[in-house]
Amino acid sequence: MQFLLVALNAKYIHSNPAVYSLKRFTGKDSAHVQIAEYTINHRMEEILEDIYSRRPDVIAFSCYIWNWEMIQKITVELHKLLPKLPIWLGGPEVSFDAAKILDKHPQLSGIMAGEGEAVFSELLSYYLYQDRPLREIAGLVLRDGPTGERKPLDMSAIPFLYDNAADFQNRILYYESQRGCPFRCSYCLSSIDKTVRLRDISVVKQELQFFLDNKVKQVKFVDRTFNCSHEHAVEIWRYILEHDNGVTNFHFEIAGDMIGDEEAALLARMRPGLVQLEIGVQTTNKRTLQEIRRKTDFTKLKAAVETIRKAGNIHQHLDLIAGLPYEDYESFGRSFDEVFSLEPNQLQLGFLKVLKGSYMHEMAEEYGLVYTQEPPYEVLFTKWLNYDEVRRLKRIEEMVEIYYNSNQFTHTLAFLQGAFQSPFAMFEALARFYKEKGFFAQAPARIYRYQALLQFAKEHDVENFPVYRELLVFDLYLREKVKSRPDFAKELGENKKDIMEFYRYEEKNRYFLPGYREYDSRQLSRMTHMEPFSYPVWAMKRGTESAMDGAYILFDYENRNPLTHEAGIIMLNQSEWQREGCGK
Repeated sequence: MQFLLVALNAKYIHSNPAVYSLKRFTGKDSAHVQIAEYTINHRMEEILEDIYSRRPDVIAFSCYIWNWEMIQKITVELHKLLPKLPIWLGGPEVSFDAAKILDKHPQLSGIMAGEGEAVFSELLSYYLYQDRPLREIAGLVLRDGPTGERKPLDMSAIPFLYDNAADFQNRILYYESQRGCPFRCSYCLSSIDKTVRLRDISVVKQELQFFLDNKVKQVKFVDRTFNCSHEHAVEIWRYILEHDNGVTNFHFEIAGDMIGDEEAALLARMRPGLVQLEIGVQTTNKRTLQEIRRKTDFTKLKAAVETIRKAGNIHQHLDLIAGLPYEDYESFGRSFDEVFSLEPNQLQLGFLKVLKGSYMHEMAEEYGLVYTQEPPYEVLFTKWLNYDEVRRLKRIEEMVEIYYNSNQFTHTLAFLQGAFQSPFAMFEALARFYKEKGFFAQAPARIYRYQALLQFAKEHDVENFPVYRELLVFDLYLREKVKSRPDFAKELGENKKDIMEFYRYEEKNRYFLPGYREYDSRQLSRMTHMEPFSYPVWAMKRGTESAMDGAYILFDYENRNPLTHEAGIIMLNQSEWQREGCGK
């Protein structure tokens, strides 16, 4: 007898920890469990064919907002192909409206609601041994109603998900050291679990060592608020610091205002790239925070984020949510500006998802909250935010993704902000510019975005047009040595001779590039890039636009910043060249 667990992931690089946890929890019976992982980008016909070829005796699908529509279609067609196959569902998307789902889909046998490991283990046992009626398995929803609630599991009793890291090559691995959340945010399903259950720290350390020994590229902790327990968080961070393998990156979702001096000092010692932090700010509107039952001290959060940023070794990802109660367009703009001022590595402008089972779902009518009927149940408008404004924010989100979160326009954007009242106003104008010009946000050529930004800067700050040309050239070469010189870069002219002389000098003396000793001048010019600049673009601020005399920047792509991946830069001017004998 084979029970097939099916996961439809959003992308290939993702894995589904739920199905692996269900399988491992069945212990000796796990030989009867197969796992099939697909993505939502697969054609439905391909998934059906693969499932059919496996000929499972029972099947269950792991359901989330990103795959629910596809799973519904698959189960309908699968029932036609294998009409006697029992089809089960589980996961957050089906746990809170299970009876209605069963009514709508006659092809389904039932739903595993809530925490699934023990439920699935007993369901598997039922099909293997017929050892009890289905109604005696707590945690199921059958056509004649639910079978009763099940007590939460001891986190330390759940087996480790992985035994062979090679099976997950080039994929993100997920890890859970706790379940539940101490907060009661009205939009989040984690608020339903009123307690926080921690995995025994000695067990956690053993399992972390598996990732470290196997040099897994990235491990994402799925803990909803990782640092809600100070001792637990510090123990884990200290362990990965002391056992760092130089490769693995660990991702944590934290409460920024709960970072104290000890945590900040510990994080400051981390290798750049060892840890990245995701901090859900959501809003800085105090009335909104109160209404969504989120306790956040923004002053403390701000201090923590700034302290971590100054250490220069931790990637910080800050989140905002549009569509929350009591937050109108202007209020959201203020929240945006306050969070943007913290200079996160990424700023995610998200939109409220009204999840079944959440308090926000219950309050939707009172808030005038209208959202899409199908997943992801995203806000269309509220009492405070109309549909036109939501669409404007959508376009702003796209500009933030392209121009800020890509980290490809860092210096240009920093200078461009000075031409606007606020960062939000800048992205608002940029979004309007793209719309009016009919530009394509998803243009295939990346250089298209540079050219569009230059045209935008010219319209809004024409006096500094020459500065923007150089800033964009600097940002471009800082990320990569492009094959074709961009049209907006100035002609090299006589500078070509200087650059050729510099590389010939380096071939003989290795003064500026001592790590490239085995390469000749032509190879050096292909592996690095040298560019003349008229302005101090690497440290440009408003008021420092004055021209310089004969400055060059050498971009070293073999020595990148481990956090930002920007090329190393060596700043030179003519006097330095002459002093070192370059070109003689």
